[in-house]
Formats: sequence, C-alpha cells, structure tokens
Amino acid sequence: MNFTNSALVEATQSFWNAPTFFKGLVARVQTTLRGSANDIGWLLRTPGMPSVEDGTSRFMELLERIRIGEHMLPDTLVYLLVPGLFSNHGPLYFVDTKKVFSKLGLACHIAKIHSEASVETNAWELKQYIEELYWGSGKRVMLLGHSKGGVDAAAAMAMYWPDLKDKVAGLALVQSPYGGSPIASDILREGQIADIETRRIMELLICKVIKGDMRALEDLTYEKRREFISKHMLPTDVPLVSFHTEVSIAPGVMATMSHIAHAELPWFSRPCTNTNSEEAASQRTKVPVAVPVAAAMAMCAMHLQLRYGEKSDGLVTRMDAEVPGSVVVRPDRKLDHAWMVYSSLTKDAAEPNASQMCEALLALLVEIGQRKSGSVADKFVK
Repeated sequence: MNFTNSALVEATQSFWNAPTFFKGLVARVQTTLRGSANDIGWLLRTPGMPSVEDGTSRFMELLERIRIGEHMLPDTLVYLLVPGLFSNHGPLYFVDTKKVFSKLGLACHIAKIHSEASVETNAWELKQYIEELYWGSGKRVMLLGHSKGGVDAAAAMAMYWPDLKDKVAGLALVQSPYGGSPIASDILREGQIADIETRRIMELLICKVIKGDMRALEDLTYEKRREFISKHMLPTDVPLVSFHTEVSIAPGVMATMSHIAHAELPWFSRPCTNTNSEEAASQRTKVPVAVPVAAAMAMCAMHLQLRYGEKSDGLVTRMDAEVPGSVVVRPDRKLDHAWMVYSSLTKDAAEPNASQMCEALLALLVEIGQRKSGSVADKFVK
C-alpha cells in the first residue's frame, strides 16, 4: 500500500514538474489570449497590395437620387445576388431586393448555391451560374455578394477570370470578410485552450445538424484567407466595390427584432368565396417570424470592441472588409451584419432601406466599370 502511494506521488510530481507540460500550457494560454490581435487588417498591411479608393461621397449622392425615384441601373445587365453563410436557412434572404429590381424591369436572380459549402466549391458553382445567365440572356452579369457570398464571388473571379472576363461587369462585396473573420478564427484556432472540443461542437452543428461542410467556416479564418489570396489574387481589371459598416452597441439595439421568415397559419384564414386553390392559399394568414439577430450582432460587436479595439458589424471588422483595388464605401450609419438581407420590424421611413442601398452600390459599380473602360471621366476622387 505504501509502495503504491509513493509511486503515485512520484508519478504526479514527475507530471507537474515536466517542462514540456508547462511550456505547452503556457503556449495554449498565450495563443488563447492573443486571439486574432495580430491578424485583423493583415491584408491592408501587406506590401504590394493595390490601394483602395474612397467612394462614400459618390455612393451617398447616388443613394439620394434613388430615394427620390431616379433609378439609374441599366437593363442591359443581369444582376446576380449572392447570399452568405447559412442563407439556405433564411427564406427572406435578398427577397425584397429582388422584388424591387424586378418591378424596375431589371433581370435579377438570387444565386442558388449551397451556402454552407466551401469557398472553392461555390466559386465553381458561381462560374457555371454566370455562364448560364450570360449565354441565356446575351447580357453581362453584375454581382453583389453579401458576407461569405462576396468571398465566394471574389473567388470565382480570381480562379476563373479568363473564362469570365467578357461575361462579368463587376462585383460588389457587401460586409464580406475578404481578409478573414476574427469570429471564425477565434472559434477554430488550433493550439488554444479547448480547441479540440470546440471544433467537435462546430462539426456537430455544421456537418450533422445543418448538413454543411466544415470548410465553409474554415475558409473564413485568417489562415485560410492568407493561403487562398496568396494563390488567387483578384484580377486588376474587374470593377470592384467593397462596403462595410459598424453596428450600434447602444442598449436599445438589444430589443430590436429581425424579420427572417413568414409562418403560415392555415387554420386561421380569411373568408374566401373562390374555391380556386391558389387564391385560397393566398388567403392564409401569414405572420412574421422574428428573432433577435440585431441583439446578437451588437453583443458580438461589443466583444470585438472590448477584446481587440476594432469596430465591426458584429461579425466582420471594417479593416477586413476592405478589398485591395476596390472603391470602398464607408457609411456613417450604424448597420449590423444582417441588416442588408433581413428587415427590421421597426422600419424607419426616414432612412434608406436595404434595396435602395443595394441599388446605389450597383449604380456605383456601373460607373466604375464605365470609368475603367474609358467611356466616362472620373466622377469621384479619394
């Protein structure tokens, strides 16, 4: 018995005194505490990257003209809206914008891609989608991608530009983590405390519950973005706009609810005299499905502000959303990451809505394309 106890004490002392254990523990603590502090904004600090141009003033001018009913988007293009991560589970993603564009007589589509697929997988899908739209209409395609959708679309441009050069009119990246996301990186960083357990939880959620690809989240980490961009730079002749915002972290935001879907109540229908099935279906009562998306974005933004001192829309920092070589739009208005695709139940008529913002971004992109082709003079300066 004494031998067993002494052996156990000796083994325990040997374990705790082992230098490798302490070195490993210290390294994990340091990695956890450091987080993404050295990664945020890495792309803008990289030597040799093309400079950006500030197009905020021109964007605001175009937005005001759109709000008074002056629409400038040409019908000689096809407009493709590319949704972001988890969009397959958000039935209202970009729906309002598509409806508005269709009423203006514009050919507008929402890309039917698996949002939880890897960036390279979706780049190939978008290439085929663009070619199909181009050959079917004879018109070039102008893309607007939100969040990961912008990263997916940029990857398609970077990987397949020789095939797409004559078919694409430009790309607007809206709140896209082109340089990477601190949220994705902090969740999946190897070498930090509980990294294996955290990864297993995310694999369960993404792969088993959502039926997605773990690479969809991995591809948004700083490590994977560095690797991809070093291999696939965006072509310099593609017209680019990058748009980023910061969210308000005021207490009132915590009570904001976002409208993400409709729920039908077939058992509570309005009286319908017509037996036509389509009319009967339209008479079903629909109620909005609302969740506190804005509150979640504000909490994430507060975390990033306190931990890294960086302003963000809740998921993407302003610095990581600026694409080298693009015309950058930096509005002062406080908007969270989901605002461009999900409407708030408390709409402010005094402020432009998401459809008007998207229209202004694409109008700006049209001007940039004309400027690059030499058909118009410069209309805005840095």
